[in-house]
Amino acid sequence: MAVPLIALQSRGAGDYQIFVSNEKSGTVTVIAAPDWKVTETIPVGKRPRGIHASPDGKLVYVAVSGTPIEPPPKLDAQGNPIFQKGQDDDASTPPDKSADGIAIIDARERKFLRKIPAGSDPEQFCVSADGKRLFVSNEDVGVATVLDAATGKTITFVPVGREPEGAGMSPNGKFFYITCESAGDVFAIDADSLKVIGHLQVDPRPRSADFLPDSSRAFVPSESAGELNIIDSVRQQLVKTVALPKGSRPMTVKVAPDGKRVYVSTGRGGTVCVLDPNSGELLNTIKVGQRPWGIALSPDGKYLFSANGPSDDISVVDLAAQKEIARLKSPGSPWGICVVPDR
Repeated sequence: MAVPLIALQSRGAGDYQIFVSNEKSGTVTVIAAPDWKVTETIPVGKRPRGIHASPDGKLVYVAVSGTPIEPPPKLDAQGNPIFQKGQDDDASTPPDKSADGIAIIDARERKFLRKIPAGSDPEQFCVSADGKRLFVSNEDVGVATVLDAATGKTITFVPVGREPEGAGMSPNGKFFYITCESAGDVFAIDADSLKVIGHLQVDPRPRSADFLPDSSRAFVPSESAGELNIIDSVRQQLVKTVALPKGSRPMTVKVAPDGKRVYVSTGRGGTVCVLDPNSGELLNTIKVGQRPWGIALSPDGKYLFSANGPSDDISVVDLAAQKEIARLKSPGSPWGICVVPDR
């Protein structure tokens, strides 16, 4: 059972802010710790999804898109989407390409600053270790766009597979991953040369990527198969594939700050799975809100937060107790979430 917020305030959560992208309302909700109260709701543009902070914590970047929201497709027995005969992209509402971009928020002032171009239909992205570049997945054109974070100018495009979606930066800053939905392609790209240095395939719909603190291993979920893939990110080779509990539709993966646990949101499964990063053993399954997508960890690694779209809220999970202890409202179908320390 969730505990009152006053009890949370006494737990020494530390000072940081939680930024939540709300896909349907076009806003970002800001929640302050340790008070656990909504301090601001910031309009940022159409369909905000991927969200990350700059390394210095001064800015928050949000991917916005004018591509209309489509209802989740029905799935076949293997977890792949079923498209009805006669339906195609031309039958849907035309996208508003002028709305595509990366919205930029001043984290301290909690204010929208501007929007920069980011290619077509940006959904996920990652930030370089020095904060100077953004690496953006552009799903409908099969490329990763590399942006200058300060000027918003496009540096180059890196061709990848069909429907690139996920993006993840290695902690050592040397390379990043772009994951592609259709065929399960995972591309490792050198952050300096912007050349592909690795390419492997996992089961379809890999949604995200995260790494051990030493960058030696990567973790990529396969939504369609309900799996977590463990990758040797030095050799860029698949090490192991771990089956998650039945009904899991894994979306976002996060590694604990100390590297001792891996957390995976399961979408329609309504849970967060906890795994050992070395063996891949499933250690626990924690019930959260409806269809958790984005997840984030507090700076001290004590709490996990999940963005629950259909229930319009954020689950707060006490990782020592391994259970949900509170729900925080974030109206507008919360999708992505990031935590920014108060510097």
